Amino acid sequence: MRLKSDLANIIEPDFGLLDQLLSLGVLTRPQLADVCSERTVYRRNKAMLDLLVSQDQCHKFVKALQRTSQQHVINLLTQNGGQLRNMKVICAVTNLTFCLLVY
Repeated sequence: MRLKSDLANIIEPDFGLLDQLLSLGVLTRPQLADVCSERTVYRRNKAMLDLLVSQDQCHKFVKALQRTSQQHVINLLTQNGGQLRNMKVICAVTNLTFCLLVY
């Protein structure tokens, strides 16, 4: 899907994001090792996005993006300038496709 590909192109996983996902309980150490074993940033990002399988993980993913100053990614996700307050953000992964529904 295009959104997943766009995200894989702009996320910066190697400057604290993966560590945040580990500390927030989104990724386990073995999952982190698998993601880190990918040779390119694009593939690391795709592997990371494939592991987001619950609404809770997706909320924590957005929190990790905020903590690592990746507002540009949040902007892409929300399509409204990145304003997350007063919004219910629901993330779901279906058939390895990352979807974001904003109400």
